Amino acid sequence: MQVPVGFLGKLWSLVSFLPFFLLLLLLGSIKAVLIGPVAAAIIFFGNSAVIIGLWPVHFIWTYYCVLKTERLGIVLKILIGIVLPLPLLLLPILAIVGSLLGGIGYGVFIPLMATFEAVSEGVTDKLTHCFMDGTVSTIAGACTIVRDVADFGFHSYFSFMDDLIEKMGDDETPLDIKLSYLPRSMLVAFIAVPVDVLMISLVALWKSPCMLLKGWQRLCEDLVGREGPFLETVCVPFAGLAIILWPLAVIGAMIASFLSSFYFGLRAGLIAYQEASFRMGLAYMISAIAFFDEYTNDLLYLREGSCLPRPKYRKADIQKCETGQSKEGYNVMAEPAEKQQNGHHKHRRGLHRSKTFMQTIQRLRPIQIWDWFFRSCELNGRILLSEGLITAEDMEECITKGIGKKLSIKLPAWCILQCLIRSAKSDSHGLLISDNVEVTNFNWPRDKVFDWMLGPLLVIKEQMKKLEITEDEEMCLRKLIMTNKNEKPSDWDDGDFPSDDNIKRGQLQAIIRRLQGIVANMSRVPSFRRRFTNLVKALYLEAIEAGAIDGSRDVRRKVKADVAAGKNGDKEVVNVAGSSNGSLGNIEIV
Repeated sequence: MQVPVGFLGKLWSLVSFLPFFLLLLLLGSIKAVLIGPVAAAIIFFGNSAVIIGLWPVHFIWTYYCVLKTERLGIVLKILIGIVLPLPLLLLPILAIVGSLLGGIGYGVFIPLMATFEAVSEGVTDKLTHCFMDGTVSTIAGACTIVRDVADFGFHSYFSFMDDLIEKMGDDETPLDIKLSYLPRSMLVAFIAVPVDVLMISLVALWKSPCMLLKGWQRLCEDLVGREGPFLETVCVPFAGLAIILWPLAVIGAMIASFLSSFYFGLRAGLIAYQEASFRMGLAYMISAIAFFDEYTNDLLYLREGSCLPRPKYRKADIQKCETGQSKEGYNVMAEPAEKQQNGHHKHRRGLHRSKTFMQTIQRLRPIQIWDWFFRSCELNGRILLSEGLITAEDMEECITKGIGKKLSIKLPAWCILQCLIRSAKSDSHGLLISDNVEVTNFNWPRDKVFDWMLGPLLVIKEQMKKLEITEDEEMCLRKLIMTNKNEKPSDWDDGDFPSDDNIKRGQLQAIIRRLQGIVANMSRVPSFRRRFTNLVKALYLEAIEAGAIDGSRDVRRKVKADVAAGKNGDKEVVNVAGSSNGSLGNIEIV
């Protein structure tokens, strides 16, 4: 699709676009009316049944773990025991209301978006996809959401609680609080919560018309001139849909601002406790409003900074300012006139440069990293299965019981370790996840979970460079990870590890244990368990068909029924089972 040039070309593009967009909007709305109630009912009743059914168990087990854990001091235990009933009683109510609202939103917007996606580039037989997309897939997605909620309630929650009651090390101390600080902290929180909620909500309400008008202006400019995201997709129906839905985004931003204001108010009480000062808590209460105001100014490209006061709320910062060691305070005193005259223009130019720079970066999406991870598990699972390091009993335990440390922890840990070794040998600046894809700080997905993962992995990669792993050691590591405990260097005495250096062994074992801890935290994500179980089912079925294993008749029948009936709410089992090469080099870059 060619981008129009000139006023007449852009005007004709706008006029010809309207009927096309209105027809798609009408068709998507009809599907939303027909499919939305079904999907919303599945999510609401399914999640409500899971939440209400597990609530008594969660209530009792949470209290038990809080009282049993050694990680909390006696004073903190007593305080949590007094306060805990309130959130535990409100949790099912909030979760059910959230399921209702989320189900309605999912049932309405997913069919609508699927209708517009059906006319995008690369889709064959667009007419059929316009009518079919967003119907069965929406219902299947609703079932997947219910399953993920159930996985979180049955597995992730108890995994968190197991970590809480785990014994502490000799060098660890329990977390406790001082009773003398509590009255001051609670009083600050009692004052700060209503003040911050009121003021932040007023700031958000005051700037919401600006956000609405600026958003509409930018979307209309992109629609007419085919710029921004609409130049990349060259699918202008999304422009009209974005213009219509933009008020909902503004409303969502206002709701998010209202909810975040409670956090700011409660954190003021925490600051008062940490600094042991009533005045520092109130200072943060005032500064939080200025922080929010400055953030919204930057987001909406308004004037730099905030006109609201921002007192310092850390005693260390005040001492630095008084002794003249604060660089920020020195710059403010030295160049007030220059900053006042040129700060606004410099700020705008800085944002423009940053935006232009980011446009040149091909940033990966979280789903691409997730897909690479499971494709790597698939490929290495086949290799380990052929070498006898994974048995039919291991896979059957994972399929029937949903557990199995050898598969769910050790196999992903080996996949990540193999990626780190490959990246270290190639002297990569980031993580080399395939032959032509390198993950760095610049193209890493903007996601909190992935940000938490990247830093430790880059540090471990630098450690792997210094260890200089050989080919023989790499081949041996695969067996040692899957079969040994890896707790002390002597655990590898019978593993034929080529190096006799106990320091190197200990460092490798520490890295393996750290990777297993990262994977254990990843396994608490509900979609991880669903996708990994689907992958194991696919490998199990593939191994049976190839004659590599015999397998249990009951488990075989269950896996075949799951694949045939699509009980998992998606096509991951079929897709993985149908994969022939498990190549990792086909990740698309956006």
